[in-house]
Amino acid sequence: MELKDKLVFWLHTEIKTPPFSENARLTAGYFIRKLQQHEMLTMPDLRPMPSIGDRCCELRIPDGDKTWRIICRIDENAILVLNIFPKKTRTTPKKEIDLAKTRLRTYEKALKG
Repeated sequence: MELKDKLVFWLHTEIKTPPFSENARLTAGYFIRKLQQHEMLTMPDLRPMPSIGDRCCELRIPDGDKTWRIICRIDENAILVLNIFPKKTRTTPKKEIDLAKTRLRTYEKALKG
């Protein structure tokens, strides 16, 4: 049985050049495409983020002096892109985690309503 590609839902953010370099944009697209095709990425490209929610993770996109983070949730039939931001330090800023959590709650609430 052939699996259908997962849908990608963008909850407020987008990947475009600029601010992404062309190479970073292509890498992000490549990683998302792999997830759409039911392939699982591993470190260092993908890191689980259970602090945001079940099945949540961050994609790591190198781009010169910074690394872009794409926080998403991988569901059975869809990928929810919750947040995209540049990261220059080891820890993920609390405001970015909170924003991803808020978007996920809003999405889940809309599904129920």
